[in-house]
Amino acid sequence: MGVSGSGKSHVGAALARACGVDFVEGDDLHPPANIAKMSAGIPLDDADRRPWLEAIAAAIAVHRGQGVVVACSALRRIYRDHLRQADPALRLLYLRVPRDELARRMGRRRHFMPPALLDSQLATLEEPAADERAIVLEAGADLAVTVASATQALRSSLRPA
Repeated sequence: MGVSGSGKSHVGAALARACGVDFVEGDDLHPPANIAKMSAGIPLDDADRRPWLEAIAAAIAVHRGQGVVVACSALRRIYRDHLRQADPALRLLYLRVPRDELARRMGRRRHFMPPALLDSQLATLEEPAADERAIVLEAGADLAVTVASATQALRSSLRPA
């Protein structure tokens, strides 16, 4: 999870490969109307996100008990709570990146989410609370380092206490 430009897709795909599980790209589950809206520089609201979150929850539910990595912004607690209903064992990996780095990354890529929406995403973001047991990674390092840190943190979090 994280705002646009945080590396969710790159880290998620590499993490899925490292763990030997499927990868689901949340951006591919947006309805066409959402993509059109974001492409026009208009932020999504909760009503826009509802069908997208339903599609992501369905993908999580299909993989329940098998493991899956899903790249999804999940910016607000209410969105993450909804996704947890699909699988209560859901673990969050929050990729935290400084704003200037996010802007740099977004300016270099081709994506339907324009850099102009970065501030809207940051304003919507509710960082995970302690009770969400999220793994927080400062994702400014290179991909291999971030994936290794994520893999180690996930394995540690799954061990019985």
